[in-house]
This record gives sequence, structure tokens and C-alpha cells, in this order.
Amino acid sequence: MTDTTTQNIIEGLDRTVRPQDDLFRHVNGKWLATAEIPADQSQTGGFMDLHLAAEANVHDIVKVSANRVACGDCVDEDAKKVAALYSAFMDEDRINGLGSAPLAQDFNVIDSAQTKEDLEVAVGRLLQTGVPAPFGVEIDADQNNPSANITWLYQDGLGLPDEAYYRDEQYAVFRDQYVTFIPTLFCLATGENDAVAQEATSAIVDFETKLASHHMDVVDSRDADKTNNVMAWDDFIGSAPGFSWTAAFAVLGISKENAPEILVRNPEALTGFAREWANADLGQLKTYLKWNVIRARAPFLSEDIVQADFNFYGKVLSGATEMRDRWKRAVSLVDDVLGETVGKLYVERHFPPHHKALMEQLVDDLLAAYHDSISSLDWMTDITREKALAKLSTTVTKIGYPDKWRDYSALTITDSLMDNVRASAKFESDRKVAKLGKPVDRDEWLMTPQTVNAYYNPVANEIVFPAAILQPPFFDADADPAYNYGGIGAVIGHEIGHAFDDQGSKYDGEGRLNNWWTDEDRTEFEERTKALISQYDAYTPAQLGEDSGFCVNGAFTLGENIGDLGGLSIALKAYDIAMKREGYGSSMDAPVIEGYTGRQRVFLNWGRIWKNLLRDEIAIQYLAVDPHSPSEFRCNGVVKNIDAFAEEFGVVPGDELYLAPEERVRIW
Repeated sequence: MTDTTTQNIIEGLDRTVRPQDDLFRHVNGKWLATAEIPADQSQTGGFMDLHLAAEANVHDIVKVSANRVACGDCVDEDAKKVAALYSAFMDEDRINGLGSAPLAQDFNVIDSAQTKEDLEVAVGRLLQTGVPAPFGVEIDADQNNPSANITWLYQDGLGLPDEAYYRDEQYAVFRDQYVTFIPTLFCLATGENDAVAQEATSAIVDFETKLASHHMDVVDSRDADKTNNVMAWDDFIGSAPGFSWTAAFAVLGISKENAPEILVRNPEALTGFAREWANADLGQLKTYLKWNVIRARAPFLSEDIVQADFNFYGKVLSGATEMRDRWKRAVSLVDDVLGETVGKLYVERHFPPHHKALMEQLVDDLLAAYHDSISSLDWMTDITREKALAKLSTTVTKIGYPDKWRDYSALTITDSLMDNVRASAKFESDRKVAKLGKPVDRDEWLMTPQTVNAYYNPVANEIVFPAAILQPPFFDADADPAYNYGGIGAVIGHEIGHAFDDQGSKYDGEGRLNNWWTDEDRTEFEERTKALISQYDAYTPAQLGEDSGFCVNGAFTLGENIGDLGGLSIALKAYDIAMKREGYGSSMDAPVIEGYTGRQRVFLNWGRIWKNLLRDEIAIQYLAVDPHSPSEFRCNGVVKNIDAFAEEFGVVPGDELYLAPEERVRIW
């Protein structure tokens, strides 16, 4: 008997496309031919379907809280905050009546500055309430001492998605439209005339372009060594003169006393920013900061401002043609601000306890498969192998939801949307700064249960799977095991694989940045990864065309590509373990369903989970800023390197997905 999930995959196959030539379109071709991207979305597919389902589930939770409060039947303070925040966002008449008036408080912070020293204090005040600055601040575990928290500083402050948008000719069309967009939104937000707005636009673009010229590119920004720059407080202050870091940090509650050392991810960018700040006049800096205020606050203002903001960030950069419904935007804010309050209720409603037990078995199988694979690697010496296995054995697994929930008692929510936006940002800033001087909280999650995603945290050596991803097409408790190993099994393998990708492999089992490799093994590892870089450098998304100038950056996507390759390779081994546990000799002996072997079905669901359709604008943006490869290459680029795929589908020379055995990249 064929289970429904497997039957759906097989019925959806596009028989006009051979799996040997294009597994992605063989599995998803029928869907791709008929799928339509919703007007308010920039993409559609498996991930987006789950996101929309989670969004609807959260909406139901929020509405229940709001109804209980309205009926006077609610004593839970967090539920009251959920209801109040949602109601404040949904009060469209009040918000439209206020127009741009809620910006006055932020503008006053800027306008009242008489000197650059005053303005540096203003930067701290704005940053604390959610307005971006030319630098970002994070409090997190120190990768050189993972049990302690440290202040991280990083480059920030651009209105376009990445520094490349200011530099490369292929993004000129977006730069031109940005220059057209700024005065429109600036006029609406400030009430200034067009002449003033045009002058402001010149000042904004000039300063952002100068900032971007100092920014580290995306490849170097994900390099754990290049971004690991721990500096004593005084040394950092001395390295970036021209901006009063001490004054800005003081507003945030950061000082030499609680932050004697700072981890600076992008030293040259911050030094460059400080120099540009010193060289700019006070008027230009005020204009730039006002633009940051406008960008940050626009989604929470009157409809004309929201629409103008959407016309650039939603349409031009992302390709959506309509704004999301107001309730969806309200739910997003509630999710961002009170995510774990909502998450607690989400888990109660949508995450059956037995799903966690099934996931634990899958994780155990994947870890066992990684252990077997590392133990038998022919390219690694025993010295490095022993340390790799030691790291694997200390991997922490978190499934579904956290063991303890965040305390929101210090957060006050009122009927003023903009006050709530500021208060929630300050609450989060204060919560993080309070970590300084305290041990790292190993129970903290970086995602909420209703988030459709998963992650590996190298500084904690942990893999985390929120409840919302544990659904079809990734996971189905009633499905054929091959379905789950090709879906969530490969995702689990992917996240474990990040512990051993080009950057994660630089951390030891305690989460410390520490080279545990022999020189010989590291050299061999990097030779293999170079081959993977070359493969992906040659890929251009079909929708953009070979002559578009837009292609995959193999170095930028390397970590995710290693994760994908290792994830599927190890998922196949884990499936073998599962089949042996079920009484079969191996996965080769698993039942044939609808003419497909067990291992073939693993590959089919691997292809299915990457079902995705994007608008060109977001496809271009993702190539610039997303370290994941486009879906078609996450599918096809991986399977062509796996011997079992060639064996199961009879891939031979002349087939599009044929790669000579000696050219296949085998790492883990």
C-alpha cells in the first residue's frame, strides 16, 4: 500500500523530464508549470507554504487572546500584551490620522544635537530603540571563550541590501530606483518640499556609498577567522577615531567595566565609518540618521507612507506586486516582539509529543551515520578523525521548543503602535546587554517554535529544529521512512554538517574557535571544497538566463553547499540504519513502492523539499545576500556528486547530471 505523501510525490512527477538530466524539474516540473506566486509574496513553494500555515496558526492564537481580553476573560499578562500589540497595529484609523507625527520624537533626538558629540549620543539612543546605525551591536557568546558573553560589533547602516549594490554595474538599475525612491518617502515622512528632499537624497546616497566602500564583502564576512578580532576596549576606541564610541555605548549600557573586550567582526568597516563620520558635516549626518529613522519606522506609519516604502522594498527589490494584508503584518510584529509567548501556545496546539520522539530517533540515526562515515573516511588521518568524532559526540540537539520560556514582564505594551515599536526594541536591547558579565545561557533559543527553519550554532555546537519545520514536505509521522530521510533527515544532516563545513569545522566541540586539524588534513579538506566552489560558480538560475550576469557565488555559498552535500549523503546512510532496524538487510532491500526503490524515494523527496518559484527581483537579491544556493542547485548540484544517485537512476555519460566519479566531490 502506498502512503498518501509518497503517492502525491509520484503522481506529481513530470515524466517529460528525466531524473538523470534534471531531478529538480522531474520532481517539481508539473508544479512549476502551474504554480502562481501570490501577489503579496516574492516567492512560493514548500517553505513558503509552511510559513503561511504557521502565520495563519499564529493569527488564530492572537485572535483568541484578543477575544478573551475583549470579554474580560483573560488574566494572563503576556496574553494581554499579545492582544494589545495586535490591536494597536490593527487600529488603522488612528494610525492614518497620525500620519508622520510619530516620527517627531525620533527626529527631535537628532535635531536637538548641536555638535557631533551630541549626535553620537543620539546614535546610541536611536540604536537602542530599533533604528539602524552605521554599526550594529550584539551580545553573544565569545567564540574564543564560549562560556562567556562578549560585545560583538559589525558593519551596518545601508539602505540597499548589500555593499555590492552600491558598487557593481549589474545593480545599477536598483541604485537608480533607490535615488528616485528616497525623495518620495522623505517628503511624505518629513513634510519637506521636493527641493529639500532632492538635496537630502544626495547627502544620503553619498554617505551610504562611502560607508559601503569600507564594508567587508559577503565572502569575507562569513569567514570565522577574518571576523574574529577581539580587542581590548581602549585598543578598539583607539583603532577607530572620529566617532565617540564611548558616548554611544553608554546609552546602551555598555562600558569598559562590563565590556573590557570587544569582538569586532569588520574592523576596517568600522574604522572607515568613523573616518567618514569625522569628515562629514553635521547637517549631512543628521539627514542620514533621519533617513535611517524613516526606513525603520515606515512600516508602522500611515498607509501612504507604508505604500511608498513597499513600492521600493517590496516591489523593486523583492518583486511582490501587492502589500500583505494588514492582519499579516500585525501578526509578523507580534511574532517578532512576543515570539515565545506565542510559541508556547503554538506548541500546545500544533506539536504532538510523539513527533518529538520520532525526531529524536531520526537525529540519533543521523548522528550514528555521521559517526560511521567519519570513522571510515579514507582522506583523514586518525589524529584529526579522533577529534572530529569527539566533536560529533558533544553535539547538543534541541527539538520543537525551549525548556524555559522568555520573561516579558519588563515589557510594557500600550495602545500606541510606535511607542510599542520603540519599547520592544529597547526591551530587547536591555535584555541582551544584561547578559554581559554573566555566563552564557545554554537554554536560549535563537528561533521561535513557529519559525519554519532550523540552525546550527557553532559557538554552542548545537543543532536546533523548531516545531514548525516538522511538517510535510519535511516530516510526516505516518509516511514511508524514505520520505522522512529524504526530507527532515537531510535537513538534520545539513545542520550537523555545518559543524564540519568550511567555517564550522574551525570550531571544536566546546564551541571554541580552535584549529583541531592537522595541516595535512586541512589542506586535503580545502582541496575538496575548492572543487565544490568551482562547480557552483558555473551555475546561473534558469529564470535569469546565462547572459544575465547573475550567477551563484561558489565561495559565498560553500558552507551551505557542504551542508547540503553532507546532509543528503549522510541521510542515505541513516536510512540504511533505519532499514536494518526494521529487519531489512540494508536500504537496498527496502520495499519497492510504485516501481521506486527506497533509495530512489529518498532522492525524490529531496527534490520535492526544494520546490520553489521566485520572482526575478528576489532571485537577484538572494544571489547577493543569501549564503544558500538557489533551490534548483541545492537539488541537482548535490545529487550529481553522490554515487548512489547515479547507481539508483542509471546516470551515464551524456546525461545532464552525470559527473565522472573522479570529479565527484566527497567530503563527509
